[in-house]
Order: sequence, then C-alpha cells, then structure tokens
Amino acid sequence: MKLEFVKMHGAGNDFVMLDDRAGRIPWQDHLRMAALAARRTGVGCEGVILIQKSDRADFRMRFLNPDGTEAEMCGNGARCAAAFAHDIGAVRRRRSMTMETMCGVMAAELTDSGVRVWMPEPDKRNYNMEVHMPDHAVKGHFVVAGVPHFVVPVAEVGAVDVLNEGRALRLHPAFAPTGTNVDFVTWRAPNSMTMRTFERGVEGESGACGTGAIACAVVAVETAGFTLPIRIRTTAGYELVVNGDWRDGQCTGMTLTGPARTVFRGTVDFNMLETGDGME
Repeated sequence: MKLEFVKMHGAGNDFVMLDDRAGRIPWQDHLRMAALAARRTGVGCEGVILIQKSDRADFRMRFLNPDGTEAEMCGNGARCAAAFAHDIGAVRRRRSMTMETMCGVMAAELTDSGVRVWMPEPDKRNYNMEVHMPDHAVKGHFVVAGVPHFVVPVAEVGAVDVLNEGRALRLHPAFAPTGTNVDFVTWRAPNSMTMRTFERGVEGESGACGTGAIACAVVAVETAGFTLPIRIRTTAGYELVVNGDWRDGQCTGMTLTGPARTVFRGTVDFNMLETGDGME
C-alpha cells in the first residue's frame, strides 16, 4: 500500500499527516506506524496524525505516538490537523472548524499568525507536589491539560538534564499507572517563559509541546501571579501564545496559538516500512 503523506511542524513539534477520510489506512498496525515515525528508517516525526470522518465534528483527529500507540490528543498536533484538514478540503467553513478527539470535540480557526485551537479544560490540579527521587526531591505542579503534565519551575531550563531527569519523573510511581509528561519551565517577565518537555510516548525531549504550554501557563497564572495571555518559547525556538479566561479563581477556556507549517510531501510504501526501504 502506497501512502501519500505531508510532513508538518507546529512550533517545532513535527508530525506525519495522513488523509484517512476513506478509512483505508491500517492505523491499528502499531509496528508499521512506529516504523513510519522512526527517525532513521522512516519519515521521522513526534506523532502520526490521521484526518478521518466524524459524525460529531467536521473531522476526527486521530493521534498516534512515535511508538504507534494512540494518545488522547496533542495541542500542536491539533493545530497542524486544522491546517491540514483545511488544505485537503475536509472542512466546509473557510477559517473555523471543529475536530473530534479522544478528549472530546475541539474548535480551531486559522488566523493571520497561524492556527488557534480551544483546548480541553485544565483538570486534576495537584499543586506544590514533592516527588522523591533516589538522591533528591523535585518540587512541581501536576495538571491534566488534555494529557497529564508535571510542571517543574527551574532557574534556567538550559541547565536541566531533561533526558535523564525527565525520564525518571515520567516513570515515577507518583504518576502511576499511566505516567506523565514533564515540563521544565523558567518564568520570564513580563508574562513570558521558556520551557522544555520530556514527552510521554516520544520518550525523549520534544521540539515543543502544546499541552505542556497550556499546563505551564495554567500553573503560572494560578500559582505565580502571571496574567493571560502568556508567550512561551519552545525548545525549537518558536513562540506559542496561551490565552483564556479567569473565572472563580481558575483558568478556563484556554487557547493555544502558533505556527503550523508544511515541510514537505511524499509517498511511502506502507508494506515495506519494517525494513526501512519504502521511501520514494
């Protein structure tokens, strides 16, 4: 089976985009999907996104981690999905749309500066946690922003061993059984920050993380006196803007805005992905 794909990135978060409105792509084949996402032997990405038909929205965004497993959603992936769905004619309206995800139906719109999505409501806050490691303790804040995040404020994100410290926290028993994404963040004034994320599913540092940006912004407003909107600089050097409302002492109606860009288009032989010989 030959698959046409588009490679996109949202603020440095890169994805392989597939048009599956016909429902013919065997996305449940996790091994092949993981091979598609592999950096050295496949196309390479931090997630595979399929645009499918939906009875609840303009389209369904199905998001697969680089290991082929399905995830609830992805903020930057949702922004790329909106741009891609618009390009392939999957939406009837010109600039606004709705998409079905495992977190529910989300709204999105194309803007002059990129793509804005309305994110799931922040949930399950657990602030001022102290997680005990073998030789030290880590203080941070837990919040679910569509997917779980542990936000760790640090003096300078550039000095953090994101790979090792992030992996240890991601797998810590405090976040069992599903684990968590881990965001290291440095507050900047006025109302800006830099962040680095160890991403669950990627199992390494990601170029950017949209749900992580939401989590960091919510923590900053609710614990550190920040006000919305907040500008967040990603690992890849791009900027995301998080906005929303303040109601009853909490953040709500959060939006994520940033670039969503096409990198290249290609064709891959799905049946040859295991050997890595399928690129054309």
